[in-house]
Amino acid sequence: MLNTQGRDIFESEHEQFRDSVRKFFDVELTPNLEKWEEEGLVDKNFWLACGEASLLCPGVPEAYGGLGLGYRYNAVIGEELAYAGSSAGITLQSDVVADYIINYGSEEQKRHWLPRMVTGETITAIAMTEPGAGSDLQGVKTTARRDGNHYVINGSKTYITNGQNADLVIVVAKTDPNAGSKGISLILVESECEGFARGRNLDKIGQHSADTSELFFNDVRVPLTNCLGEEGKGFVYLMSQLPQERLSIAVSAQAGAQRAFDEALAFTKDRKAFGKTVFDFQNTRFVLADLAAKLQAGWAHLDWCLKRHETHDLNGSQASAAKLWHTELLWEVCDKALQLHGGAGYMNEYMIARLWRDARVQRIYGGTSEIMKEVVGRSL
Repeated sequence: MLNTQGRDIFESEHEQFRDSVRKFFDVELTPNLEKWEEEGLVDKNFWLACGEASLLCPGVPEAYGGLGLGYRYNAVIGEELAYAGSSAGITLQSDVVADYIINYGSEEQKRHWLPRMVTGETITAIAMTEPGAGSDLQGVKTTARRDGNHYVINGSKTYITNGQNADLVIVVAKTDPNAGSKGISLILVESECEGFARGRNLDKIGQHSADTSELFFNDVRVPLTNCLGEEGKGFVYLMSQLPQERLSIAVSAQAGAQRAFDEALAFTKDRKAFGKTVFDFQNTRFVLADLAAKLQAGWAHLDWCLKRHETHDLNGSQASAAKLWHTELLWEVCDKALQLHGGAGYMNEYMIARLWRDARVQRIYGGTSEIMKEVVGRSL
């Protein structure tokens, strides 16, 4: 169980909520983890169960079917999900996609989509990355051309989380290919639209239960009213929402790092070698002590970020620094924790193996560590 003692970021109502999240995951998540890892995606019934338990999009205003709660509730869910060892895409829906619709959607879009996202009836994705455009969003090639009262969308996307399950996709597309970043718009595309196709569920190193897909758009026609916010403002919207997305990744990374540490601590205290436990060797204690100190600093930094985010004071550079530091810490802890497991750590039956596999991509998605350094460096 994730130990939250000594953290002052959460109040009693958050801890009560955390307790309900844990109990829910114990019943609905943990028993199904292996099954979903093998199948390559999370069952849609889990999304509906999350909706029924009020674990989806807690920040959606009450007027649109949500609870209207602050981001700390999202953080509780993200921490517990990561500590449980799951890569289910519910945090993408709650922490990323929902806020695009809340902040930039028309009243009609909000009333139609937000209640369905809260209940889990609608699963969402956001399609940014393309075969030739990752961190450089200005380089997207997908186009949305006006044709009367419709956009005609052509292009392809890849590495899209929730891609196999998604009912609604926010597509990053060029509405004016000659205007650079000012020609980018966000277009809502429903999965049943003619011309929309899903590619294969991509075969990844880790995060196997997080369906990650190629998406194809071949003359997909959607009404002009499917534009999210103003046409040509997509790049501005993306940059505005990135801090919360990167904070969400940092939250998951820190909790995942703690789980890896806890697994290593328990294993080394139980495992015997040369007549004593592995923990009794000085090297083991020194490695764990070093990681414990870094985790302690990590929790303090994460809570500082959460406080600033709730008061709208967390800027892009600070969020990028958080994403950089916590995902790098996650990888360090997972790798050293696996090493302390010895050969057992390389066996998939041990939790540390999954944590190690799943950790690697977190230094890549949401902006690579190298891009995060660029963002922070430019702010100095």
